[in-house]
Parts: sequence; C-alpha cells; structure tokens
Amino acid sequence: MKKDKGLDKDELRAEYKRSDFTGGFVRGKYAKRLKESSNVIVLRPEVAQAFPNEEAVNNALLTLIDIANKATRPTKRSTGSTRNRASQ
Repeated sequence: MKKDKGLDKDELRAEYKRSDFTGGFVRGKYAKRLKESSNVIVLRPEVAQAFPNEEAVNNALLTLIDIANKATRPTKRSTGSTRNRASQ
C-alpha cells in the first residue's frame, strides 16, 4: 500500500480559511514602513502627460537643479585690494 505524499510546507493550498492564520489580518500592516523606505513619487496627470518616460523626467529635473545651482552660487567679490592700489 502506498502512502499519500501529503502537502509540502512550501506548497500553496487551493483554498485557505481564516483559522489558518492565527495572528489574524491587519490592514495596512506594512504601509508605514513602505512609505518611509519608498521613493515613489506620484505626478499630477497634467505633469505626467508632458513626459514620455522616467528618463525624460529625470533629465528635466537634473537640468532644473543645475540651473538653480548656477543661479544661486555666490559671486566672487573683490577683496578691496584694487581700491588700496589706486590710492597709493
């Protein structure tokens, strides 16, 4: 007589019952952790229509960052040494 193999612990069943899960179900159990560790950004529909793909969005944002950095860099100021030379 052959023995029935039974289910492996790694094998999924066709159906599950709530009693199979002793800890119960918690809605949004991992939502906070996912929100903290995720870098997903949702664009407004009108913004998303302006860009064909994620590379276009990244290029546009990098260009904007570059322009902002150039516009806000402190300018070189004179040390006043030319004024002192003129008066000598």
